[in-house]
Amino acid sequence: MRLHPVILAGGSGTRFWPLSRRRRPKQLLALASNLPLIAETAARLEGLCDTADILTVCGRAHAHSIRRLLPRVASKGILVEPVARNTAAAIGLASLVVRARDPNGVLAVLPSDHAILNRQAFHDAVRDAARTASQGPLVTIGIRPTRPETGFGYIKVGETHPKGARKVLSFVEKPDLAKAQSYLHSGDYLWNAGMFVFRADRMLEELQTHAPDCAAALAKIEPFVGTQGFARALARWFPECPSVSIDYAVMEKAEDLAVVPAELGWSDLGSFASLPDVRKADGTGNVVDGDVLFFDASRNVVIGQRTKPIALIGCSDLVVIDAGDAVLVCSRERAQEVRRVVEALEARGDERLL
Repeated sequence: MRLHPVILAGGSGTRFWPLSRRRRPKQLLALASNLPLIAETAARLEGLCDTADILTVCGRAHAHSIRRLLPRVASKGILVEPVARNTAAAIGLASLVVRARDPNGVLAVLPSDHAILNRQAFHDAVRDAARTASQGPLVTIGIRPTRPETGFGYIKVGETHPKGARKVLSFVEKPDLAKAQSYLHSGDYLWNAGMFVFRADRMLEELQTHAPDCAAALAKIEPFVGTQGFARALARWFPECPSVSIDYAVMEKAEDLAVVPAELGWSDLGSFASLPDVRKADGTGNVVDGDVLFFDASRNVVIGQRTKPIALIGCSDLVVIDAGDAVLVCSRERAQEVRRVVEALEARGDERLL
């Protein structure tokens, strides 16, 4: 069994403004360590697969930056979408390429902008998922919840799957707090981390069944995979794919589904408020990057410039971000609302800050 990791590197750069911009989305930022998230994702694969088997799917705006950040990924390992069409089309395209290279190939689809602190546990989970997927099921990796989180989708699990892992009973939308608490206490639910493992041929079959419009567009591209006409065919027919997520197009409708429960030290890094999950805080709970001074201040997330000091006095539970040309200040509990700033800047046509 040969594993083909697929790194999904789309993203528009709204939740981490002002650090993120259209040409510098979240996956290109060093949020969890000194490495950009996409470089961390690729480094995490060392020892799990051959570097030549890694595929990265991205848009034109970010292709140059990604090639620079992932120099060990061969040029043929970057699939550049001519237009954004969400994850079903991106995963279908990767499945075409993998099937052409390796008819029995198993894909491990991974977001490029998540943090995973336990690399060995990640390797173990992917290998377990790949063994199950090689027998036919579509497999996802579910995270054992540690709190009643309302910002994630959930996976309801059933008995042990005939091929190992656990059966997926259903995918559940983001719950309210009461439901999230009941999910946590029941032990029957996992967080949906957006990591999927499956054979290329099986995913293409499922797309044919559940997303025929997407499958039809991909079928027009397939004869050109590996040829000089591939880029032209991609530009011509990929836009015919509907813009739909893989969850909605396939995973919520497929019947043979399994999940590998895992504890990975995982975070989806959904906003600046999540940085304490992956960065070490000081003695009063402040997470800092840059030249920052605190006086009676605690549980703050502050990212600044090395040459411009920031001082906080008597402040708690704030997010303070200085990107040089723009500054964000908000409460940690409202960090998810940063996209409102981006929408306001778009409305007034301030392209310089987008």
